[in-house]
Amino acid sequence: MVEKITSVIDRISDAAGALARWLLLGMIFLGAFNAIVRYLDRYTGLGLSSNTYIELQWYFFAGVFLLAAAATLKSDSHVRVDVFYGRLSQRGQAIVDLLGSLFFLIPFCVMMLIVSWPTVSNSWSILEQSPDPGGLPRYPIKTIIPIAFLLLLLQGIALLMRQIPIVFRRTGAKSGHNGGSLPHPEHGGGAHGI
Repeated sequence: MVEKITSVIDRISDAAGALARWLLLGMIFLGAFNAIVRYLDRYTGLGLSSNTYIELQWYFFAGVFLLAAAATLKSDSHVRVDVFYGRLSQRGQAIVDLLGSLFFLIPFCVMMLIVSWPTVSNSWSILEQSPDPGGLPRYPIKTIIPIAFLLLLLQGIALLMRQIPIVFRRTGAKSGHNGGSLPHPEHGGGAHGI
C-alpha cells in the first residue's frame, strides 16, 4: 500500500518536473527573443518588444522554480550541505531525512499553503491584472504557489513514508562509508551527497 501511494506521488512530481522543463525551454526562448527585439526596436523602431513577453518570461521563471521543487526532492537533487550526512549509516541518513521532513519540510509546506491561500483567493476574486500596459493577469501565476507547495508537501510525505521502515527496522547492521543511502529508483543505489 505504501509503495502504491509513494509511486503515485512520484508520478505526479515527475509530471510537474516535465512541465517545468518545458517552461524552462519557453523561458530561454522568450529571454532570447526579448533581448533581440529590444535591440531591433532601438535601431528599427518596429516596436516588437512588449510587456506581455517580459511578464510571460517572468511567469515561466516562477513556474520553473515552483513546479520543479517536488521533482527535485524526489530525485534527491536539492542542495545539501553534506558535512556529516554522507558519513552516516543508511539508518542515520534515514533519521536525518525523517526528522527534517517531519519538523521542517512538512510544517513549512503547510504554513505556505495557509499563508498563500488568502492572496490567491483575493487575486481570483478581483481577477487581478498586472498594472503595466500590456501586462498579463496575475491570478494564474499566483495559483501556482499553493499548487507547488502542495506537490512539495506530497513528495515530503512520500519521503517520510520511505524513511520510516528504515529507521524502525530491527537489524543491527550498519552500512559502510558512502554506501549507506537508500537506493532511489532513479539512481540505482549508493550514496549521492553533494
